[in-house]
Amino acid sequence: MMSIHALRHSRLLVPRVRCLSSSVPTVKLFIDGKFVESKTKKWVDLYNPATNQLLSRVPCATQEEMNAAAESSQAAFRSWREISAMSRQQVMFKLQHLIKENMKKLAASITQEQGKTLADAEGDVLRGLQVVEHACSITSLQLGETLGSVSKDMDTYTFREPLGVCAGVTPFNFPAMIPLWMFPMALVCGNTCIMKPSEMDPGACMMLVQLAKEAGVPDGVLNVIHGQKEAVDFVCDHPYIRAISFVGSDRVGKYIYERGSANGKRVQSNLGAKNHGVILPDANKEHTINQLVGAAFGAAGQRCMALSTVIFVGKAKEWLPEIVERAKKLKVNEGTQPGADLGPLISPSAKQRVCELVQSGVAEGAKLMLDGRGVKVPGYEKGNFVGPTVLAEVKPDMKCYTEEIFGPVLVAMNVDSLDEAIEVINKNPYGNGTAIFTNSGAAARKFQNQVDVGQIGINVPIPVPLPMFSFTGSRGSFRGDTHFYGKQGVQFYTQVKTITSLWKQEDVSGAMPTVMPTLK
Repeated sequence: MMSIHALRHSRLLVPRVRCLSSSVPTVKLFIDGKFVESKTKKWVDLYNPATNQLLSRVPCATQEEMNAAAESSQAAFRSWREISAMSRQQVMFKLQHLIKENMKKLAASITQEQGKTLADAEGDVLRGLQVVEHACSITSLQLGETLGSVSKDMDTYTFREPLGVCAGVTPFNFPAMIPLWMFPMALVCGNTCIMKPSEMDPGACMMLVQLAKEAGVPDGVLNVIHGQKEAVDFVCDHPYIRAISFVGSDRVGKYIYERGSANGKRVQSNLGAKNHGVILPDANKEHTINQLVGAAFGAAGQRCMALSTVIFVGKAKEWLPEIVERAKKLKVNEGTQPGADLGPLISPSAKQRVCELVQSGVAEGAKLMLDGRGVKVPGYEKGNFVGPTVLAEVKPDMKCYTEEIFGPVLVAMNVDSLDEAIEVINKNPYGNGTAIFTNSGAAARKFQNQVDVGQIGINVPIPVPLPMFSFTGSRGSFRGDTHFYGKQGVQFYTQVKTITSLWKQEDVSGAMPTVMPTLK
């Protein structure tokens, strides 16, 4: 199998591996509460996507180093699980405070390594922070159940107990948010956790680990390894690891789900997506166009919930020229530059793939309404930039539709009715998210009831639930039984223990002892 890492399109986004040069900074491992230099001979080059300048090198951890992380996590679990829920809650309170204090530093790291604009990077951190804040409700979230007197003098009650060592494998596109989906929920439930961030941009995760240590997370409770296929196989195979959380590409996610499940582990695996926005003619035009443009091209389209396909119903197709004109006004630039609306793609191979998929659409008969492939950014000529691109008159069998583009490309389809739009969506194998724009409550209700997608927006383009709910992608976009964060997140990171107790009423003594107790 090819090099595996938590990327949307791992077959093309393979970082270069080489031996270490002492002149370039290195990313550290985090094992047993310490940042340590890896002894590996395999390193992955990490580049700034806006300049393609080498920033640092990421180690492919050795088997001994990964084993040390697992041993540390297992040893720490014995004491961490005994810490009271209120004490773990206090750690989360401190962590959320530290993340707020360091929001701009985290965003700067994300922009440098991943490329998204500073504003978008702060949003990345904020959405993860909200999960930490929700984790502070653990004293309510982890409650068990009780039924008294199920039989004479008999009660039954349940506890939610931690699993043990958990692992998280994260993608490049949300370097802060996705780690914060994982380790805070795992830890606050009483587990320990081993994180493997994407080797394309691990900086934000390493900063979050440092903040967790400052917040009071004990040594060994949170460890970080780096690597590619060997690290993923380790997570899937090591007997100490009880559960795996993954967000990333179809190929890697299915591999982790199948291999991890075969080894008896719980796995939750968020995979690819093809998200549709259905536009009815009665929708609020200004609101719809603004929301659609932002959802399609924001973050350079590198979102699993990007609204990458628009389906115009009837006369709504007449709005397309205005959407194109609005997209033309978006500013493509390096992420720290004032006014930048979208930054570069993560790598040159990602840019090449996006451009090839656009060209395939043209070759198959789609109409190229806006071509961002030749965009030039002064001062950043070597960056991986692609501007907003719009393909119209796309058909369901075209490659630009059947594959997740993961770039700033909007494909447009035309249908005559809402029923046809629903049919198009339900025939697509993915079920991550979809949206409808309309002023008709009846149409919205019909859509929400008939469309087979896990997360639906009504006049909301990217319906990612807040953490009091769970992220509920479905069908080809998810493998597993229990979703990320919210109540389902607590369920994933805990197991139920049921106790049935019998205390016979007749055994209660009514006599009050008045003599000195003696041992017999």
